Amino acid sequence: MCYNLPMRKIVFDIETSNQFSDVNSSDPAALDISVVCLHDSKDNKYHSFLQEDFPKLWKILEEADVLIGFNSDHFDIPLLNKYYPGDLTHIKSLDLLKEIHKSLGRRIKLDIVAEATLGEGKSSNGLKAIQWWHDGEVQKVIDYCIQDVKVTKEIYEYALKNGKVKYKDLGKTKEIALDTSKWDEKESSAVTRTLGF
Repeated sequence: MCYNLPMRKIVFDIETSNQFSDVNSSDPAALDISVVCLHDSKDNKYHSFLQEDFPKLWKILEEADVLIGFNSDHFDIPLLNKYYPGDLTHIKSLDLLKEIHKSLGRRIKLDIVAEATLGEGKSSNGLKAIQWWHDGEVQKVIDYCIQDVKVTKEIYEYALKNGKVKYKDLGKTKEIALDTSKWDEKESSAVTRTLGF
C-alpha cells in the first residue's frame, strides 16, 4: 500500500550570482541562481545542481512530498519558479522562517536560530558566496550552500522532535514553541509533471 511509504522530504537552499542592489529590485525572481543544494530523504544524501543540471533537479522536486527551507516561500520557491516550467507552489512547502514568525511575531535569521538551537551557525554568508561565484570558486559556493542545507535540516529535525527551536535575544537563550503536528502529513500534490516521467 502506498500509504505506508515514508514522506519524501527535500530540504533545500539556493545561492544567487547577484544581489538585490545589482538588479534594482526586491523581487527574488529578478535574481539569478548560481547553485541549488538539497538533502533528499529518499537516498539520505546531499546533492548540488548548477543551472545546466536543473532537469535532474526538477525530477526530484516533482517527486517530493514536502519542500523544506528557511525563508523558502518568500525567496527560494519564487526564484526557482522563474526557471521551472511548471509551478512549484503546488508541492507542500514548509518554510521554517514562516513557522517561527507565526509563533514569535517577527522574523529572525537562520544563523541566530542555528547557534542557539544547534550550537553552530552558518559557515559564511550569501554575499561572500556571490563573491566566490564571481571569482570562479564554484566548489566553495556549493560547500557553503550544502552547509546551509545541513543546518536547516537539523533545525527542522530538532523542531519536529521537541516542538520548539531556540534563539538568543540580548544574550539570553529563549525558546520558540512551534506547532509541528501537521509537518509530517502528506498532502495530495497537484504538481504538473513537466518532464514526461
